[in-house]
Amino acid sequence: MTNLLEVYKCMVCGNIVKVVHASEGTLVCCGQPMALQQEKTADQGKEKHVPVVEKTANGIIVKIGAVPHPMEEKHYIEWVEVRDKEKVYTRYFKPGEKPEAEFPVKSTEVKVREFCSVHGLWTNKA
Repeated sequence: MTNLLEVYKCMVCGNIVKVVHASEGTLVCCGQPMALQQEKTADQGKEKHVPVVEKTANGIIVKIGAVPHPMEEKHYIEWVEVRDKEKVYTRYFKPGEKPEAEFPVKSTEVKVREFCSVHGLWTNKA
């Protein structure tokens, strides 16, 4: 499976960038270097962020957290991404939506990531 794209966030304005082709140099936004978002894999505290993957008849369904993650105006899941050996699928969310999505992925080897507007990048392998 190919590596997932690095994710950077501007700590001033909140812009998020996925690097498609890494090279030399530093990503800058608002006059400051952007922060590389580290993938977290273990929940801490009351909010649950680690993506939960369940097989379905059509592929997989990804739910954010064993207990559904809040989807409030300032604290919500911005996107979830699924990667198998050949493709990348992304579903974007808005506040108020249910933090889960179904993907037509039949592969037994997938990696799932999600981005929380407050707590950053989370991942799980299925």
